[in-house]
Order: sequence, then structure tokens, then C-alpha cells
Amino acid sequence: MHADRLKYYIAGGRPPGGARTYPGCRDRRLPEQQAPVLLPGLLYFAGQSLVWTGGMGFYDPAQASEMPARAYLVTEQQFSDIAAQEMHREPGADLDLTQALAAGRDQLGPGRYETLVCPGGIEGIPVFTFTAPWHLADAELSAPSVAYLANFATGLAEAHGWSLERSAHYLATRPGAAGHWTTQAVLEALRVAAREDFGAMNAASA
Repeated sequence: MHADRLKYYIAGGRPPGGARTYPGCRDRRLPEQQAPVLLPGLLYFAGQSLVWTGGMGFYDPAQASEMPARAYLVTEQQFSDIAAQEMHREPGADLDLTQALAAGRDQLGPGRYETLVCPGGIEGIPVFTFTAPWHLADAELSAPSVAYLANFATGLAEAHGWSLERSAHYLATRPGAAGHWTTQAVLEALRVAAREDFGAMNAASA
């Protein structure tokens, strides 16, 4: 949900604090339009992230819920290159979106983000994203780290204007986080992370 982070997938480079340098898209033009969206389905946390530690965020469109997200108007070629980078492939080949568009889903490989999902459209333009091939019921749930939760919270604030309190409740009640994190614990962690970020910004500008 971070527009600045998406820039690195398009233009290439390494985001601040990132562990990877992205090659970028063949077409490096940034999206001219973006919009907050609510996708049918559910966010859950599973597996282990080598970058963030703790559980990673996945999307199950079959669940009876809604997941806040952010839509960007990109070309099919750009989406192909963005998806390739998240799938740890070299960008440069156009994906065939026919199956995902027709059936709502297309598993391109066994990887964590190698399954395309088309949960609907906006004004006649199809919405595509990618997630794991498994569903929530088959996932090995694991709790996300403070840094990962803070990343989600700032994205929710940027894209949807959510307060820390609303983000904390939402994140603490997602599968994988629920039972490990409480709303109050997430809220305190987010407040600490926000103070640390503010302190780092002041130190950098001093």
C-alpha cells in the first residue's frame, strides 16, 4: 500500500531498509492513478519472512471478509514485471492473464506469491494481485513482527487514512496475529515504532 515502495518495483533500486535491489520494469512510468480499495477476502499471516522475520501477509479471496488494499493503474506489461520481481523471477516476459481473468485465479508456480488473483474490477478495468497457492485453512500460521505490523499500519494510514487505533485492531484480529497479539499490544508497538521513526527523521535533518 506504499506508493513510494512501489516506485522501486517500477523504476528499480533498493528501498530504504530493504534487503533487495529491484531491477524495475521495462516501462518505468509511474502510475497516473491510484485508489484505496476493499477486496473481498481476508488478510492472514503465515510462514517466515527473511526480511521482516515473523509471519508474512497473504490474501485469501475465498474468505467472507474484506481486505483493505490499494489499486494502481498500470499496464499489463508493468504488472507482469512487478509480479515477476515479487516471484523472484527476472522481469521481461508478459504474463498470460487469460486464466486469472476468466476464473479469478491462476497458479503460475508453487511459490509464495506465484498465484494470480483477479477479485473484480474498477470501472471496467480488471484488478489483479498475487498471493500464495494455498488457502487459509491449509496455511501454517505465524505471528508477524513489530516492524512488519508497523509497515502495514503506515500503509493503511497512507492509503485509507486509518488511525493507529483502527489499524491496531484490524491487524491484531487477523489469523496468525490473533492469539499472539492483542489490539493494545499492537497499538503500543505501533506507537513506539512511530516515535522511533520520528526520532530518526529529526536526527537525519539535524
